[in-house]
Amino acid sequence: MAVIIGLTGGIGSGKSTIAKVFANLSVPIFDADSTAKNIMNTNPIIKEKLIAAFGEDVYTKSDILNRSYLSKIVFTDEYKLALLNNIVHPITIQAALDWAAVQTTPYVIKEAALFFESGSSFGAHKIIGVTAPKSLRINRVMRRDHCTKEEVEKRMSHQIQESLKMKLCDWVIVNDDQQLVLPQVLAIHETILAGL
Repeated sequence: MAVIIGLTGGIGSGKSTIAKVFANLSVPIFDADSTAKNIMNTNPIIKEKLIAAFGEDVYTKSDILNRSYLSKIVFTDEYKLALLNNIVHPITIQAALDWAAVQTTPYVIKEAALFFESGSSFGAHKIIGVTAPKSLRINRVMRRDHCTKEEVEKRMSHQIQESLKMKLCDWVIVNDDQQLVLPQVLAIHETILAGL
């Protein structure tokens, strides 16, 4: 089984960009967020649980997860957010472990936004954090998701504070559009390989 290195950062930090840099170094990437979305759309047991918890409207008429409907519910109700996480995260965490078990590279990257909040850190050998100034993160998400500043800040409020998250990481990459990320990634990549 390949060593699992976690990759996390607050919304808009650019962790997916950093994941692509690692992918260019031939490091396999497990995207926990897209895996969770896929599971919610394809796993019949999870679908049943989501309908029971959030109602029939959680899926569209074409049987696709209604993400905007679900977001409106969970980002305004702490209990409903915890309920969603309890349904989806355990199966996503197991999917990552199963995936890592069949990889043949020295290490793999598991990318997850809610790394500490969801228990995704389970099984991770070390963790890389990606950080950027809050104003830049907000602007990135507003551009990417076509949403308001208030909507971004509401989503941010459900993640642990950026400074605390970075203290929990073994390495931190600054992705502020000022510092080059490639030398930061290469230094971590070489450190990981040297330590295996």
